[in-house]
Amino acid sequence: MADRYVDVMLDKRGVRCTAKLLDDRAPVTCAAVWEALPLGGDVYHAKYARNEIYALVPAFAAEEPPLENPTVTPIPGDLCYFSFSDTQLGTSSHGYAPRAAHRGHGAVVDLALFYERNNLLLNGDTGWVPGIVWGTVVEGLDRMAEACQDLWRAGALGETLSFRRAD
Repeated sequence: MADRYVDVMLDKRGVRCTAKLLDDRAPVTCAAVWEALPLGGDVYHAKYARNEIYALVPAFAAEEPPLENPTVTPIPGDLCYFSFSDTQLGTSSHGYAPRAAHRGHGAVVDLALFYERNNLLLNGDTGWVPGIVWGTVVEGLDRMAEACQDLWRAGALGETLSFRRAD
């Protein structure tokens, strides 16, 4: 199989990076994401994991991918996939608007980009939260990391994170 790539974009800021899918390490997840592209939504900056931005989208896979190529310590450039029930994200401590966590699908997928070091997927409410590493950024991480820092400092309101097949 030829290498496949996705563009990850902060749409309002006009910043993009390109990631290679890790088909050899997470084939089921990569296939599910690839078939569902384009994907995206309101961007959030992680409260727990540190250097992570993500979008919540309705579950899209016919069957939820297994926990392949898992991590609890993502590195810069990792794209991760998490799946949560709508009730897991519905607690007020998570801070999501009701429409973000309760889409009526029973499951919500978190597509995340880690842009800097020292991440730990440990949530004070639920414990360890392993993610599936399905891609790695191969171009533009420096520009994206700068935009992510700006997002952290200036706010995420009105910004979207999108994932599309690269040209």
